[in-house]
Amino acid sequence: AARRLVSQVYCGFKAASSKKQKFPLEMARPSSNMADFREVFAKAKHIAIITGAGVSAESGVPTFRGAGGFWRKWQAQELATPGAFARNPSRVWEFYHYRREVMLSKHPNPAHIAIAECEKRLSKQGRRVVVITQNIDELHRKAGTKHLLEIHGSLFKTRCTNCGNIAANYKSPICPALAGKGAPDPGTEDASIPVEDLPQCEEEGCSGLLRPHVVWFGEALDPDILTAVEKELDICDLCLVVGTSSVVYPAAMFAPQVSARGVPVAEFNMEATPATDRFRFHFPGPCGTTLPPALARHETEIIS
Repeated sequence: AARRLVSQVYCGFKAASSKKQKFPLEMARPSSNMADFREVFAKAKHIAIITGAGVSAESGVPTFRGAGGFWRKWQAQELATPGAFARNPSRVWEFYHYRREVMLSKHPNPAHIAIAECEKRLSKQGRRVVVITQNIDELHRKAGTKHLLEIHGSLFKTRCTNCGNIAANYKSPICPALAGKGAPDPGTEDASIPVEDLPQCEEEGCSGLLRPHVVWFGEALDPDILTAVEKELDICDLCLVVGTSSVVYPAAMFAPQVSARGVPVAEFNMEATPATDRFRFHFPGPCGTTLPPALARHETEIIS
């Protein structure tokens, strides 16, 4: 079911309602009883954790959503598109260079660390944790998470527009021409960097223009990643939704699908979302405060 649904939607869009997609209409109000959640957590063998921008916002990462979510005079959805890159690759690369440089100064917060430590601890008990993230900042990876599915790609990977090669890239700056560029202030003039001076493919005989390896608005998500996500959601026996607004598709439908088959879902978010009433648990507040005690070692855990 997940594959049929996600094959029809694209990054950044709200999906139209589907007559085939049905969720229970009458559900009890989500519980905020941590002791009850901890009992469920202690028994879970395969935990899927879906994370969004909220978990990284506590590390000081700009979300570029809502009021004030501008870089210069543009919102992210005006720059993060194939059309914007085709029209002005220099401007788009300035935007992503700025984001890369910001991220190099950021560190995982207690929520990222709690997830990574939980994964490591539970793996020794034969239990499994997978993180399915909408974030492109690699803070989960930096915190130590191993089983990670980045559905929107990464700021620190590039893809060649000519040969298609995908490569990790942590250079700062990513190319000499972008050094000192990318200031977000509204009055900053575009650098207007010639295409030949923008990041270039290093594969032998190519030298094609590189683009960020992220999923832009209007682009389909990687089908291999979505297949992996589907498999994880099909077998999980507990799902956590952490710091996500539950409005951007296809990720917004992941947890409701899990809940619809009777699996407990716990939402950790600053406030309620459109999906909250479909979940068994809801814990309001900063993820860095609510998540560590939720994922800490349970008294019934046996660690060899």
